[in-house]
Amino acid sequence: MLQITDLSLSFGTDTLFKDGNIKFTEGNCYGIIGANGAGKSTLLKILSGEISPSTGEVVISDKQRMSVLKQDHYAYDKYTVLDTIVMGNQKLYNIQLEKDALYSKENFTDEDGIKVSELEAEYAALGGWESESDASRLLQGLGVSQDVLYNEMRTLSEADKVKVLLAQALFGNPDIILLDEPTNGLDLAAIKWLEDFLLDFAGTVIVVSHDRHFLNTVCTHIVDIDYGKIKLYIGNYEFWYESSRMIQQMIKNQNKKKEEKINELKSFIQRFSANKSKSRQATSRKKLLEKIEIEQMPASSRKYPYVGFDIEKEAGKDILFVEHLSKTIDGVKVINDISFRVDKGEKIALVGEHDIANTTLFKLLSGEIEPDSGTIKWGVSTSQSYFPTDNSPYFENGDLTILKWLEQYSKDTTETYLRSFLGRMLFSQEEVFKPVKVLSGGEKVRCMLSRMMMSGANVLMLDQPTNHLDLEAITALNNGLIAFKGNVIFSSHDYEFINSTANRIFELTDDGLVDKICSFEDYIKLRGKDMPIR
Repeated sequence: MLQITDLSLSFGTDTLFKDGNIKFTEGNCYGIIGANGAGKSTLLKILSGEISPSTGEVVISDKQRMSVLKQDHYAYDKYTVLDTIVMGNQKLYNIQLEKDALYSKENFTDEDGIKVSELEAEYAALGGWESESDASRLLQGLGVSQDVLYNEMRTLSEADKVKVLLAQALFGNPDIILLDEPTNGLDLAAIKWLEDFLLDFAGTVIVVSHDRHFLNTVCTHIVDIDYGKIKLYIGNYEFWYESSRMIQQMIKNQNKKKEEKINELKSFIQRFSANKSKSRQATSRKKLLEKIEIEQMPASSRKYPYVGFDIEKEAGKDILFVEHLSKTIDGVKVINDISFRVDKGEKIALVGEHDIANTTLFKLLSGEIEPDSGTIKWGVSTSQSYFPTDNSPYFENGDLTILKWLEQYSKDTTETYLRSFLGRMLFSQEEVFKPVKVLSGGEKVRCMLSRMMMSGANVLMLDQPTNHLDLEAITALNNGLIAFKGNVIFSSHDYEFINSTANRIFELTDDGLVDKICSFEDYIKLRGKDMPIR
C-alpha cells in the first residue's frame, strides 16, 4: 500500500498542489496527468522520497519495494548492462557485491564461510540465480540484443540506454513501480511490449506519460493535477477526458439556467417592488434571488494552443513521384531502392524502428540532402513546409526574441499581428520578448509549428513533431492535422496520433518500403504476429 495524506507542495508563494489524499492499491495502474509545470514529475519525486512535501506525508509499507525509472542516461556508464539492470533491486545487487568480495578474499575464514552461506540463501530467495536470464528477457522484450549484457553502458546508443534503464525499473518483481515518461525514445514494438508487461503486473504502477494510447491501454485510474488540486478518477485517460468535459459542460449549463432565473427574478422585482399588491411577492423573490449562487469555474492550468494550417494555394492532382531512391549514411544504406507516388489528400505516416531511415527520407524530400541514386519530383502546384526532428539550426541566433524570430517567417510583420498569433500558441504578454536560446523543447516546437502555419503550404512534412509536447499541445496538433485539407507526411511514436491522422502507412525496411493504404490499427493487424511492428 502507498498512500498520500494532506499532501501539498509550495515554492515561496506559489502552490503547485494542496490537500492531496490518495490511496494507491496493488493491481492498479495510475496515470498522472496535468499541464506542463502542474507538478506531475514532482509528485513522483515526492512519492519516491527524492524531495519532501511542504505538508502531509507519504506512507509506504516497510515490506514493499519501490522501483523508479531513472532519468540520468549517463549515471551508469562505467557499469555493465547486466549490473545496471540488477541495480533495480539494490538489495540483491549489494548482496551480490558482498558475496563476490568474500569469495575473492585470499584468507577465507570459517566466519567468512558462514557469512557466505547466509548471503547465498538470501541471494537465492531474491531470485539472484535467475537475474541474468530475467535481465536478458527484459532486454529482448524491449528490442535490445542480449549480446550487450556484459558491455559497458557507455558503449550503448542513447536509444538502448533508455531501454536498459526501463529494464532496471521493471527488474526483480518490485511491489511499486514509478515511471516518468517511460515511452519516450521507445519504438512502437517496445511500447507494445511495455503495455503487455504492465497489464500483467500484479503490483502498483504510477506513471506520467503524454502518450494517450498508452494511458488508455494500461491505466485503471487517472490522477489529475489541476486547479492546484490532486484528484483521483476511476477509468483510463479517455474516460477521464470525456467525463471532465461533461462535468465542465454541466456546470456551464447549470450556471446558464441560474443566470436566466436571476434575470427573471430581477425583472419581476424591478417591475413590481413599488406595487403594493405585488410587494409581498417581490420581497419573496428577493429572498430567493439571494440564495442563488453561480458556481465559479476555477482557473485551470491546462491551456490548449491553437494549431490550424491554412492553404494559400490548393495543389493540383499531381503531388509527389519518387523513383528508385537510395541513400547511404555513414556507410550504411538506409534508403534502399524505394519508389512510390503520393496522391492528393493522402496523409502518410512513416512508422517502424528505423528512425534514421525515416529522417533521411524527410531530408531527401525537403531537399536538405541529395540522394545517391533515384529521383524525387514534386507536383508543380505543390508547396512544402518541413518540420525536422532536430530544430537546432533554426535557433542558432539565440539572442533573437520569440517575436523577432517569428517575424522572419511572416508576411505581416506588425507587432500586433505577431503578438496575436503567438498568443494563440500560448506565448503571451512579456513572454514574446524572451530570447529563443532559453526556450524549452516544447516551446521551440510551438515556434516551429507557428512557422509552418504561416507558410500556407499545401504539403506538410513533420518528423517526430510530438516530441517535447504536453498532452494538450499534442491534442491540438492532432486535431489541426486531421482538419488540414492538404497532404501530410509525418513520423511519430504516438499510436493515437498516427491512427487518428494517417490514411496510408509507410514502413522503411532493410529490403525497401512496405506501403499500405489503411489506418495504423489495420496495418498492425495486417502485419500479424510473424512480422511485429517496430
